[in-house]
Amino acid sequence: MDILSSRRFISIVLAILVVLNLALLGTLWWQNAHTQQKHEKAAGTSKYKNKQSFFEKKLNLTDEQSKQFNSLRRQHFQGSLPALVAISGLKRQLIQEAIKTEPDTLVIRTLAGRIGRQQAIVEHRLAWHFNNLSKVCTPEQRDSLQQVLERVTAKPYKLKRRLFLKRIRFTPLQPDTTEQQENKPEKSKSLR
Repeated sequence: MDILSSRRFISIVLAILVVLNLALLGTLWWQNAHTQQKHEKAAGTSKYKNKQSFFEKKLNLTDEQSKQFNSLRRQHFQGSLPALVAISGLKRQLIQEAIKTEPDTLVIRTLAGRIGRQQAIVEHRLAWHFNNLSKVCTPEQRDSLQQVLERVTAKPYKLKRRLFLKRIRFTPLQPDTTEQQENKPEKSKSLR
């Protein structure tokens, strides 16, 4: 009998190849999972550092100030989240009511008022968040912080306003109807 054609030899070689393949696949899987975790940690750290470096760059923050800024920011967003979620839910209800064939104006007015109250809570929290951030800064940094915050908070509104103004022409607001009635005789006299 030839040794290479022996069943026992072929079975042993196949078993060794199967074990080596499994070991190779296990090694590849472990390396892939291990490097993915490293990349996720590095990505999370770089995102964190990018946000941190923005204020460090603009305000020349120390490491301690950066830690305080990030802690305050985290607290602010966690505290504002319930109001933002409430606004989102109320807007959904508002849309559902608005698209009905005969919407209830009282419901719409109530929902709009509730959205406004929630938005006021968000703005109030934002003002105190800015105040807490300014407490961490030196007087020179406060000036820079004010400029940064004004630029960041005003920019979206300016853009929206610019786009809105390009599409729609505004007509001046009409005075109250009582003022219109009082002003009509004067206008008619001036025309005669």
